[in-house]
Parts: sequence; structure tokens; C-alpha cells
Amino acid sequence: MGKLHDRMQEDLQLVGYQPSTQKNYLRCAKNFVAYFMRPPTELGREEVREFLLTLTDRPSAQKSHLAAIKFLYTQTLLRPEEVAGIPWPKTRQKLPDILSLTEVFALFEAVEKTMHRAVIMTAYGAGLRISEACSLCMKDIDSDRGLIHLHNGKGGRDRYVVLSSVLLECLREHWRIMKPKGPYLFEGPRAGHHIAPKPIREALKRAAKEVGISKRVTPHVLRHSFATHLLEDGTDIRTIQSMLGHRSISSTTRYTRVSETHVAAVRSPLDKMPTPSRKARAPKRRG
Repeated sequence: MGKLHDRMQEDLQLVGYQPSTQKNYLRCAKNFVAYFMRPPTELGREEVREFLLTLTDRPSAQKSHLAAIKFLYTQTLLRPEEVAGIPWPKTRQKLPDILSLTEVFALFEAVEKTMHRAVIMTAYGAGLRISEACSLCMKDIDSDRGLIHLHNGKGGRDRYVVLSSVLLECLREHWRIMKPKGPYLFEGPRAGHHIAPKPIREALKRAAKEVGISKRVTPHVLRHSFATHLLEDGTDIRTIQSMLGHRSISSTTRYTRVSETHVAAVRSPLDKMPTPSRKARAPKRRG
């Protein structure tokens, strides 16, 4: 895309999108241009529709490409009419996999490296996205108040999350062993950079295999499990929303659909139906 690539990147920076979002939008726009082998200035509504139709069997990819193309035409090319009215694809709302506490604790024990275990325990113990856990700075840890201060999270929002006493001890042990020199709590191999999410995902995958967990296990599954476990312990949904950094409460209420405790506590209306045993126990009317 040449100069247009640079212009779109500048527009994304002006809007304030996260670097990962910028990278994803630019990648999707590049895929769109590569499909037709023509500059986007020569493409319009029909080409956008044709390209999106090639992604109908991949709804998530279709949605991310549409977001990027809409930004390209609306903000960078200033031709919003080319993407106006193109509907957002509907994606299947699947319930997330949830690990039990026993499974979570078994994963911790199976992780080999101290730093990897500390990152994974942080991701679960505070309900963080893996990128948030990896990029924590030492100044973000408020041990006196029992809080972690997340800066510039998804959507550019700051928030506070809980710092458990167990996690604090884990982080102190990590610091004693690794003695990080820079601002980041979990330093990567490159000086001045934090650890990347990839080795954490790989360590978690190896640990899941070792303990024999057949469920899909990823850092985000730990985040889902954290939220569900909080809900089952009686934490109110608004507090969970705040800790997870969800903009909409609807993103948080889905955990009520996967909480075994909440589902098991519901009484089915069918239980009100008279049965032979209940009829036998019922007191007889006196004439």
C-alpha cells in the first residue's frame, strides 16, 4: 500500500488505537488490497462485498477485516459511502471453556519456569489479559492497598484489579530470583522489553498436556475461569465487569450462563408438578 499504508497507520495512531489493533487493521487492509492486486483508491463497494464474501466461512476474520476496511475508507480515504450500510457479520456466541479450581492449581504446579508460572498466576489471579500480565511494571503493584493498577488497557482504559496475598508472595519470590533491572516485572530476552505472550501460551499448553486436561487451555481461558469463580463466590456482576475492564455489562453477564453454581441453584418450574410421593405426603382435607 506504500504511502497509503503510512497514512492509515498515522490515522490509527491519531484515533488512539492500541499498537496490536493498529497492526491487525493494517494486516487486514493489506489482505484486501492483495486480493485484487489493485490500490484501494481504484476499489469500491462491490469489491468490498466480493472480498468479504470470501470470508463467510470465517465469521471472526470477516468481522476484523470489515472493521479495518471501514476504517480505511471512512478515515483514510474519506469515502465512507463505499462501506455505508454493509452489515456486520453475526458471530456464534459460544460459551467459554471454564477450568475448575483443581485444574487451575494443577496447571500452576506443572509449569516449569518460575517466571512463566508467575505470569500465569498473575493472569488468573487478577483476571488479566495475557498482554496486560506480560507488560506489568513494578510500579503497578500496590502491595499496601492490595491492588494492581492497569495502565492503558483495552480501549485505552485504566483500571484497578485485586492483588491477592498469594499472588503477592509469588511476585516477591519471582523478584528475588530474577531481580528485574528495568521497569517491567517480567523482563524478556531483549533489554528494556517485557516478556512476549507466545512463550507463556506455550508453557501453559505444555502444562495442560502434562496434567491431562482435555479442555482447551489458553491464557484467556484462565481469565474466563477467574470471572466465573468470582461469580460463584458471590462477587457482584458490576465489580467483575470493572475488574475485567469490560465496556459493556453484556460481556460480563455471559459468565452467569457458565457458572455451575448459579445454574444448579435454579429451581425448574417442573419441580412444582405434583408427583405420587408429594401427593402421599400432602395432608388430607377434612370434611
